Amino acid sequence: MKRIFNRRHFIRDASLTLGALTLSNNVLASSHLPQNAISGRIGIIGLDTSHSVAFTKALNGSSPSDKYNGFKIVAAYPQGSADIESSVKRIPGYTEEVKKLGVEIVLSIEELLTKVDFILLETNDGRPHLEQALQVIKAGKPLFIDKPVAGTLHDVIAIYKAAEENHVPVFSSSSLRYMETAQDAAHGKVGKVLGADTYSPATLEKTHPDFFWYGIHGVEILYTVLGSGCKELTRTSTEQTDIVVGIWNDGRVGTFRGTRTGTHDYGGTAYGEKGNLVLGPFKGYDNLLDRIIDFFKSGIPPVSKEETLEIYTFMEAADESKRRKGKTVLLEDVFKKASH
Repeated sequence: MKRIFNRRHFIRDASLTLGALTLSNNVLASSHLPQNAISGRIGIIGLDTSHSVAFTKALNGSSPSDKYNGFKIVAAYPQGSADIESSVKRIPGYTEEVKKLGVEIVLSIEELLTKVDFILLETNDGRPHLEQALQVIKAGKPLFIDKPVAGTLHDVIAIYKAAEENHVPVFSSSSLRYMETAQDAAHGKVGKVLGADTYSPATLEKTHPDFFWYGIHGVEILYTVLGSGCKELTRTSTEQTDIVVGIWNDGRVGTFRGTRTGTHDYGGTAYGEKGNLVLGPFKGYDNLLDRIIDFFKSGIPPVSKEETLEIYTFMEAADESKRRKGKTVLLEDVFKKASH
């Protein structure tokens, strides 16, 4: 008999994997927040992504917004990817850019942790994230992890498990989650969202599972408007395009189209009880940075660990469907396999 994936069971299993005792966000928030949380020293790990420069300019520029309440990037450990050429070549230039904005460059994560209260883990190579995140978590510093959380679903689970065991708040999100239209749909502008189609570039990097590298953006949009609860999916894959069709527990259907040709763009459509809503355009990183600073102030992640774990399970399940020539894959099975 075909098993039915139940979202409550998925969350239960995730919680059991992450520890026998699930702590509330408020407990996490109160455990390690520094005394000077309203004037926070932020450190960056990884200067191989434009996000590092964009966040530094917003926080350290000549006229930073009052909403950031004195939060500033004070130090950075530049090492990002060691062998992804597109990332490695950016490090010298981005290092010089942030130095001009008053950021001290340090030689190790250990040194960085002595100088800051909060960490932005920015390197776009997910493979070293587990090792890097564990250092931050053991030091008790609230942590934002830019996409991808890690280079495998197994490592994503391990990071959240360590964070819970050490009572350290962790938050991860694509900036696409905070497009105004996606947030409008998530907050009921068209009533209950009955289904959604989303799209984003899905360029591939041989060192990462397919969607972890770039397709995460469109998958994050899909989860922003539909929420968690996908039980199964199928993937159709060609050299130019991927299409993933997910079925949620309540019968809703969400699709993600990942493109590798044509216009480099992000968006989609949310189908609601009161009408349909076009998702997009993407306008930049400011909305995500606002949430990061709010997270540093409160210690409460705006995206739950359960939803983040399901997003990465969805992407790994899509890879499994590809390996099986487009057969349907249950997310529950993929999560259980990665948890061992």
